[in-house]
Amino acid sequence: MSIVIIGGHDRMACQYKKICKNYKCKAKVFTQMSGNLKEKIGSPDLIVLFTNTVSHKMARCAIAEAEKAQADVVRCHTSSGSALAEILMEKCK
Repeated sequence: MSIVIIGGHDRMACQYKKICKNYKCKAKVFTQMSGNLKEKIGSPDLIVLFTNTVSHKMARCAIAEAEKAQADVVRCHTSSGSALAEILMEKCK
């Protein structure tokens, strides 16, 4: 399963990837808005949107790409590792 994480904290990016690896998922993490975010997202199975640490522009871009790729979008207010683990526990069965 491929996952794209939008938002979160810069210092947690490696930990997000490790958590995803524990659930046998490939992850891309974008904590900052880049000019070509649309192209970088690709077509994942799941997009995790950490709403507390993401700009509106970045969230709109991620949701538009999710609709194109027909990916699930999970919105989570906290951007902690345990919150991500809970999401993956539910989605990666």
